[in-house]
Amino acid sequence: MKKISIKQVAMLGALALSLGAQAGNPDRIGQAGATELLINSFARSSGWGTVHTAGIRGLEATQLNIAGIAFTPRTEVIFARTSWLVPSDVHISSFGLSQKLKDESALSLSINNMNFGEIERTTTQNPEGGIGTFSPQFINIGLGYAKRFSNTISGGIQVKVINEAIEDVRASGFAIDAGVQYVTSYRSKSIKKDDIKFGISVRNVGPDMKYSGDGLSIKARINGNNTYDNTVENRVASFNLPSQVNIGASYDLRLDKDSNTYFHRLTIAGNFVSNSFSRNNLILGMEYSFKEFIMLRSGFVYEKNIFSELSVEGRQTALTGFCGGATIEVPLSKTNDNSFSFDYSYRSTNPFRGIHTFGVRLNLGAQ
Repeated sequence: MKKISIKQVAMLGALALSLGAQAGNPDRIGQAGATELLINSFARSSGWGTVHTAGIRGLEATQLNIAGIAFTPRTEVIFARTSWLVPSDVHISSFGLSQKLKDESALSLSINNMNFGEIERTTTQNPEGGIGTFSPQFINIGLGYAKRFSNTISGGIQVKVINEAIEDVRASGFAIDAGVQYVTSYRSKSIKKDDIKFGISVRNVGPDMKYSGDGLSIKARINGNNTYDNTVENRVASFNLPSQVNIGASYDLRLDKDSNTYFHRLTIAGNFVSNSFSRNNLILGMEYSFKEFIMLRSGFVYEKNIFSELSVEGRQTALTGFCGGATIEVPLSKTNDNSFSFDYSYRSTNPFRGIHTFGVRLNLGAQ
């Protein structure tokens, strides 16, 4: 395979560091829009805190480090359903498809739809409602490409189209994700290959977005002496996208006494998240796997004042850091190339009763 140049890696690293240098600024907290881009709606990776920037593989990499889709065996399909901040009646439906190409590369398509349910319509004349309902539509579509440049380095890029709308107001835009992953071994002659992984990704980089539409117009009399109404359009400020940088590492521990077997695996991972419009995060997580058939995972997402009460000076998010999940993966062929899996994850919150994500995955191996 062709080797990626040192210059390309250095350029991506410089971009990540330049964005991270201004991230986590307390003065900018809450000033970004389209923050649904920060939500991980896939069950496996969210079950241990979206920690696996270094070693995430396959389609779920579209929501963390796009370089990971380069490891798609052949075809992978995922459907996931997230109940966000139960019982808020907010749900996220996610669908994804990745396909391996001939030159050690892969393409991915991901669609995330956020459903807020039916919201009572109110006006200044009808503050109590009773005049119908409306339902906001938040849809994000991503198209990604990743390639394995060598046995140790992979890289990828993803373009996402963002759309937020109600009946008469909408905002549209796009964002770019990019990432690289590096794989190596603790001992070059060891049977346990590729047990150390490093990764870096830059997410949600794009131009500002702005709302527009007839819903921003009102009828008003510009001059009190006029006997007719004028249509006046309110000025709307643009907003930034919630860009972030992820820097992570992981290590695979093989727990088998016989080094030739791979029944028990324990992966330990860490991730630093540099956010442009919220506090930075430090994430630690682990995943245990038995024969890649049953997988259990847990993680903790730490940020400043995470253990304090929700307030301006204290904790500034409903998420309280703890998360966990499980996977059952059933082989569909004797060679284990094809499999079907059921994934689940839970994230703790206060207030509300947590976040639950259920997902199913069809993985078709090499032909």
